[in-house]
Amino acid sequence: MKKNNEDQFAVLRKIKNKPESTQRELAKDLGFSLGKLNYCLKALKTKGLIKIDNFSKNPNKMNYIYILTPKGLSEKTKLTINFMKRKMKEYEELKSEIDKDKV
Repeated sequence: MKKNNEDQFAVLRKIKNKPESTQRELAKDLGFSLGKLNYCLKALKTKGLIKIDNFSKNPNKMNYIYILTPKGLSEKTKLTINFMKRKMKEYEELKSEIDKDKV
């Protein structure tokens, strides 16, 4: 479950920063297979965290834009806070371990 949250958080961050990315670009940037990215995108859409639209005037209907919904922005913020809490806890544990070794 933790890995899914991390994967979805990574996808939400990429979409927020570059919503016009293709699936191939997103997959490459994230180090995901296209199948894994598709799985994450579908899960995020099902949860109501993203919206997927075609470019309406684009003759190549394979191009989509990924939009974070208000719920998606809220979830991204929550995931960011949880990520930072985990990293701060890891930092404190490492710092404590190093301090013990110094004594």
